[in-house]
Amino acid sequence: MVEKFKACLKKYFPRGPRIEFVISISLVILVLVMFSIKKTVTISVDGKNIKAVTFSHNYGKVLTSNGIKIGPRDKVIPSLDSEVKDKSKLIIKRAVKVEVAVDGKKLSIESAEDNVENLLENENIKTSNMDKIYPSREHAIVKGMKIVVTRVQIKELRESRPIEYETVLKSDAQVKYGAKRLLREGQKGEKEITTRVIYEDGKEVSRKIIREIVKKEPVQKVVAIGTLANSTLSRGGSTNYARHIKMRATAYTADYQSTGKRPGDPAFGITASGTVAKRSIGNYSSIAVDPRVIPLGTRLYVEGYGYAIAEDTGGAIKGNRVDLFFNSGSEAINWGVKWVNVYVIG
Repeated sequence: MVEKFKACLKKYFPRGPRIEFVISISLVILVLVMFSIKKTVTISVDGKNIKAVTFSHNYGKVLTSNGIKIGPRDKVIPSLDSEVKDKSKLIIKRAVKVEVAVDGKKLSIESAEDNVENLLENENIKTSNMDKIYPSREHAIVKGMKIVVTRVQIKELRESRPIEYETVLKSDAQVKYGAKRLLREGQKGEKEITTRVIYEDGKEVSRKIIREIVKKEPVQKVVAIGTLANSTLSRGGSTNYARHIKMRATAYTADYQSTGKRPGDPAFGITASGTVAKRSIGNYSSIAVDPRVIPLGTRLYVEGYGYAIAEDTGGAIKGNRVDLFFNSGSEAINWGVKWVNVYVIG
């Protein structure tokens, strides 16, 4: 190139030492200009570094002059139209084929992006923070890799559900044993349930109740259950009773030996209830009880004795004991002491 320049000068300035001087100066200037525009560039491509000396203005021409072709999906840094700088490095990342499964499709994509997230963004595949990405968003892109995008949706479903009421059973000594009587009808309550449902690619994968709010409390159903027993306690029929107690039964009369009172005494033959002590076959006879166990006035049936009414008390009659009234001392002696069932009649 310098020789051509020298020949050109001789053509137009053929004679004289002045011409030689002009040629020499021009050559120096030309060399300086050439050195000022010459640049060294390192090209990194396919895992190799190539040193290139160039006078080109942009990197695209540098690659062309060195026979390096760039594919439509390859990535070049700096860009091909960037101005060449001395001692710079041009990085070429070749696009590789990957497969992306998303929204029911399998896409074959060539990409030179650094990682999965950049690839998805560059391909305009929008994802949310809830979506599952495999491999991870930070995973480097490698040839032949398969990327799976699973769409994740979370929904909260609200529904009203009834709250079943409880049935409470209460004993009732006024109701025949085993019989039932409705005291209060039950009412169902109401609650609002919030359920979190997770879907992956439109299919439900989990369901969990996260909140329950009671809107209406249920009302208990109350039923009385009869405890008044029914048994044949005497001839000719049956009698209802509320309960029975095993008791030690003794006998007494109105005489002095039993009561410490004699005929003519105002309290002779009078019970603690103020009634006249009596023994009535087929009707209610007087007996003495411990009022803490059997309240005075309670109607009873004493096994082997008959119907009775708790009208009297006695100093020795404590706890599960009864003293049965008889009209004569012989009857009382005949009775003696017995363990009997005493039925409390309802």
